[in-house]
Amino acid sequence: MNNSQQVPTLRRTRRSLSTLTSAFLLMLAGLNPAAGEDLVEHMAALRKKMPPGFTTVRQAPFVVVGDEPAELVNLRATAIVKWAVDLLKKDFFAKDPEEIIDIWLFKDKESYEKNTLEIFGDKPSTPYGYYSQQHNALIMNIATGGGTLVHEIVHPYMRANFPECPSWFNEGMGSLFEQSAEKDGHIRGLTNWRLPRLQQGIKAGKLLPFEKLTALNTADFYGEAGGYSSYYGQSRYLCYYLQENGLLVKYYRDFLANRKEDPTGFQTLKKVLGERDMIAFTKKWEEFVGKLTFP
Repeated sequence: MNNSQQVPTLRRTRRSLSTLTSAFLLMLAGLNPAAGEDLVEHMAALRKKMPPGFTTVRQAPFVVVGDEPAELVNLRATAIVKWAVDLLKKDFFAKDPEEIIDIWLFKDKESYEKNTLEIFGDKPSTPYGYYSQQHNALIMNIATGGGTLVHEIVHPYMRANFPECPSWFNEGMGSLFEQSAEKDGHIRGLTNWRLPRLQQGIKAGKLLPFEKLTALNTADFYGEAGGYSSYYGQSRYLCYYLQENGLLVKYYRDFLANRKEDPTGFQTLKKVLGERDMIAFTKKWEEFVGKLTFP
């Protein structure tokens, strides 16, 4: 074999080794080569629209983008995003979202409102943050705290694992963990600002029976007038009751398994609670909620 024949062979070998090395590095990062190529393209597109002074941190399955100091963006990616993802997956979610989702953490109200308009063309309807399906992004005013971020992280995981999940349980789970802590290696929701309004609704007799709450379609659940829906609070504290009685993980798994036969989750709820008479259970639940305090 002469030199003219050897050179192309060496080049092909080097390209093969380079490809294998790239694939191996992507595997070490928890990505397959195809996903890695998508991420490279995604990050390149992200940097084109990212204003100066922003930092990006890859925290699978998310990319965290923030305009706080780089070390603080890195800290939030670990202390909030990774913490929440690891604990939510431990108890509830088997699969990561397939898509790459951006988490935009704006440092204050001014940055949140200004950049949301300039980058996404949106005027936020909430001072805290929201999920944009159009942009496949979680958009946050991180100055209001990390609770909304944890809430919103629940939703892409629910879509990936339980796409048929009704709104009451989707938002019940999301809002449960918007005020949360770790206990014995598991994530636990705490009482929060939704409690006083719920207690007022109980006293006024304005809450829906649980059978009707669980049967609400998406439009009706989100369509209640008057700011934040009281349906959120009722759903949250039903999940909180399940959690405090050691039943939330079982309920999630049983509901997921029985979703075709029980799309609202009501029959599964009765079974997991061990309650035949849900009117009697409602009174028990109302007494439980009435004794809770916040802060």
